[in-house]
Amino acid sequence: MKTSLIITGSGLTIEHVVEVARHHRKVELDTAAIGRIEKCRAMLERKIQAKEIMYGVNTGIGEFSEMVLNDDQVKDFQKYLIYNHAAGIGEPMPEDWVRGAMLGRINVHAHGHSGCRPEITRTLVEMLNKGVTPYVCRKGSVGASGDLAPMSQIALLMMGEGKAYYKGELLSGREALKRAGIEIPGLQARDGLATINGSNVLTAMSALFLFDADRFLRQAEIAAAMSLEALKANMKPYDRKIHEVRGFAGAVRSAMAINKIVKGGDLAEGRIKCKVQDAYSMRSTPQVIGAAHDAMAWARSQVEIELNGVGDNPIFFPDENLQLSGANFQGSPVSLPMDMAGAAITMVCVLSERRMNRLNNPALSVGLPAFLTKGAGMFSGLMLSQYTADMQIVEQRILSAPASIQSIPAAADQEDFVSMGMNTALKNFQIMDNAYGILGIELMAAAQALDFRDYNFGEGTRKAHELVRRHVAFLDVDRPLFDDHNAMKALVESGEILEEVERLIGKLN
Repeated sequence: MKTSLIITGSGLTIEHVVEVARHHRKVELDTAAIGRIEKCRAMLERKIQAKEIMYGVNTGIGEFSEMVLNDDQVKDFQKYLIYNHAAGIGEPMPEDWVRGAMLGRINVHAHGHSGCRPEITRTLVEMLNKGVTPYVCRKGSVGASGDLAPMSQIALLMMGEGKAYYKGELLSGREALKRAGIEIPGLQARDGLATINGSNVLTAMSALFLFDADRFLRQAEIAAAMSLEALKANMKPYDRKIHEVRGFAGAVRSAMAINKIVKGGDLAEGRIKCKVQDAYSMRSTPQVIGAAHDAMAWARSQVEIELNGVGDNPIFFPDENLQLSGANFQGSPVSLPMDMAGAAITMVCVLSERRMNRLNNPALSVGLPAFLTKGAGMFSGLMLSQYTADMQIVEQRILSAPASIQSIPAAADQEDFVSMGMNTALKNFQIMDNAYGILGIELMAAAQALDFRDYNFGEGTRKAHELVRRHVAFLDVDRPLFDDHNAMKALVESGEILEEVERLIGKLN
């Protein structure tokens, strides 16, 4: 068991999000962070007593930001703010999305610029550590002013309201907190808005997606290596020198990963006769998967900046006795690169399907039987597997239209440009769900093709083939393939092939 993750406001990585959100690593607020939160709150309370006008503290929000609240209204405003904004719809989010969002919000507060009471931040910490996960609807956020609708369902717990999961049971918020031994902090001035006013849900989802995307791309390299060996590819396009002279880090990385997988096999050692030049789907794999690696690297940089930045409004600067209202809740810095990240996964899947096509097509497969079956005519082999891959790719292409340019004005045009970053985050997980299925089909076809070859394969290829055969038998005579497709999809999603291959030959990154 790892030690608690110390939350300081900085240094939070995608891997930390995964550890806390999926593997329930404990978290702890840094002592200095607590001091910053307390200092900021003290400044805010002085300003409230001085009747200084502050957005979202003693004014309404959005179109009502010019309406100043009296003292009695300030007390109740945070409650009604959360009620009004808890306006999502649809199925509940998975636990890891919600836990990731809570972690991100704690890290925002740790900077000491949000103005909430320390009790609010500590309650979020306790909820993570004791396994209380708010029930949050999947849809409703436009990604500015932050993820207001889903974050408000988290904030309901601060009043002992809403619903939450605890030890596998969906309970009222009050009951969940009671069973976990967590006190209800209530909401005072500023507390509600400080809990919800950032793009923490879409950022957490993006962090989890990027972690999964890296694992997927490494498995795409394993599938490519298997197909290349089955298709007797010319491996000269994978020479490091070719990629270094162009200069893209992702392409160098991808070429070296594939070389590592095929190392020691007859193809890599030049003992198999091959064409002078192969089709693009065979020789440009490093450039394509490499471009996806590079896209993910930029997206990761943006997501980790957001994870460690102050996404809030207004923002308080205790050392200068200053509060500034702006738009640091705007999700565009994350939604733009994440739109590209989703499209990159689709691109890699299109390439995967083209290699699978070459394995199936007797005119392109360098001597493999048509549709990878010994009984062509009576049997159709993997003909329909390609249909299934193609259908999923079309869905991916539809989902790859960018959401970051789809703004619809809201709040009487006060919020007249929004990021739609939640749409990006949601569709990226749908793209990835299809990607697991598409790559699983290539892996299954490549394993089938390798069984028709009688030469030696690379060490990584052999291990990957062994893993496929643990889950899907050789297709000797036709059978219903839906169980095989689903088994392969689950295998890719689990990452078992990746872990086994990397355990044998070393990391592919």
